[in-house]
Amino acid sequence: MNQTNFKSLLRHMVYAAVCLALCMVLPFLTGQIPQIGSALSPMHIPVLLCGMVCGAPYGAVCGLLGPMLSSVLTGMPTAALMPAMMVECAAYGLTTGLMLRLVRTGKTYADLYLSLVAAMLVGRLVSGVTKALFFMAGQYTMQAWIAASFVTALPGIVLQLAVVPSIVYYLMRAGLIPQRYPR
Repeated sequence: MNQTNFKSLLRHMVYAAVCLALCMVLPFLTGQIPQIGSALSPMHIPVLLCGMVCGAPYGAVCGLLGPMLSSVLTGMPTAALMPAMMVECAAYGLTTGLMLRLVRTGKTYADLYLSLVAAMLVGRLVSGVTKALFFMAGQYTMQAWIAASFVTALPGIVLQLAVVPSIVYYLMRAGLIPQRYPR
């Protein structure tokens, strides 16, 4: 492994570790008022960022480990909700990384938004399917999925759309991650 690849690997590992730490800190801060914590979906933000900044494998691992570590260390999410959140968050991290690799519109913000929206839809779909088939088999309805994934989560969806692409864009502008379309 040459020095450039080593630096890139190390940078990705550090960014992923920061995102993983944020998976514990953000829910802890917002979880002090449970209604706000569940509405804002604070753990999704660092997982989505990790997928965009570090790539699909890092995003998927962050999505798997974030809910588990947070549950063990802070009690949020509860042990009953943790497995479903692990699957959902892993789908978010994986999809943002994959989509950002595939989508090339020539416009950075367009790439970021398309990748984010695709990941948000895939993650919610994976969440609904896994809850219906495994975690809440026979008890999880289409209405429950729509309510949990879109109605209750609307403030979190708006927050993610407002914050995630801008953070990634400004990390690029600051030179902390590679520019999408170098000049």
